[in-house]
Amino acid sequence: MDTIKRKVLTIAAMLVMATTVWAAGRTPDPIVDSPLATVKGERTAVLAGGCFWGLQAIFEHVKGVTGVTVGYSGGSAQSANYDAVSDGSTGHTEAVRITYDPSQITYGQLLKVFFFVAHDPTELNRQGPDTGTQYRSVIFCSNAEQHRIAQAYINQLSQAAVFERPIVTQVVGLRAFYKAESYHQDFAIKHPNDSYIVINDLPKVTRLRQQFPGFYVP
Repeated sequence: MDTIKRKVLTIAAMLVMATTVWAAGRTPDPIVDSPLATVKGERTAVLAGGCFWGLQAIFEHVKGVTGVTVGYSGGSAQSANYDAVSDGSTGHTEAVRITYDPSQITYGQLLKVFFFVAHDPTELNRQGPDTGTQYRSVIFCSNAEQHRIAQAYINQLSQAAVFERPIVTQVVGLRAFYKAESYHQDFAIKHPNDSYIVINDLPKVTRLRQQFPGFYVP
């Protein structure tokens, strides 16, 4: 993102961002997953895959999700600010922290939305018009169970050749998550007519509703 995302989007970039391509329309459930909890609770997942505005806009429409915060992960506290992260040299990614009820949705189901709606896991250090390591695809795991489920799902999708290109998503331990500046929070809600949101993010929310109606909430 440049200054508040005012980029000139080429037609080619828009086409790249328009769809995530997977083979034969297959979107398999994760074989390895945690079961739905028997009682209501609260857990978190931290994911990165391109501009955090879009990730937040999508996951706020996923059932069982009670909150989504945009921020930075992968680098130090000193560089956890938008100007520094945008340079691409801090080690940070633009990320989201998802708070969810494990009695309503599993970690593996959140990853299914991540892989098949939220971003293209085969793009290295970019998502559509956004380029740089700050836009890389990462699953930040806070415990061994998350790491096991994430790596198993990547292995499952790779072995089945679900995507037309290799998955480049990193699976790493979560060191810290730093909340982004207030003007980035709920950007899609505050600016629904912003050209970047209209072109890149709203179609993904529509895709979630159409392809995974069981996961979608208004």
